[in-house]
Amino acid sequence: MDDDRVIMARARVHLVPAVLALANPPWQRDVWLDPEVFEDLGSVLHTLFDDFCDAEHPERYLGIGLRSEEEAFLLRELDRALTVAEAQAPGRSDAETLGVEGWGDVVAVAGRLAQVMVANDLDEILALHEARGAAEA
Repeated sequence: MDDDRVIMARARVHLVPAVLALANPPWQRDVWLDPEVFEDLGSVLHTLFDDFCDAEHPERYLGIGLRSEEEAFLLRELDRALTVAEAQAPGRSDAETLGVEGWGDVVAVAGRLAQVMVANDLDEILALHEARGAAEA
């Protein structure tokens, strides 16, 4: 595996689960609201904004953690939806944020982004498999 693919894989192993968590309300309630579990909304946002990407400026991560312009566009849309939801939750607790009117938009955009990211990853896996098959033939 070449260096670019390794870099992409290392970022996506964190980014895709973070996006999937934002797209899954039952997970959010079961995990984020459990004080004994490490993951919460803050850790997911830290992944998307600080550790492996910058949801405010996702185009800088094309080829590093994001595979396509569509992913960058949807991540920017997710940032906007999160900004609205956070403004509606002045106390900023996870429970309060999950209950605001704008949270449904966060879940919807995250769901669309998750579908695109997983499809792009599956396309990459298929391309690698086909390239390996061609090299062995």
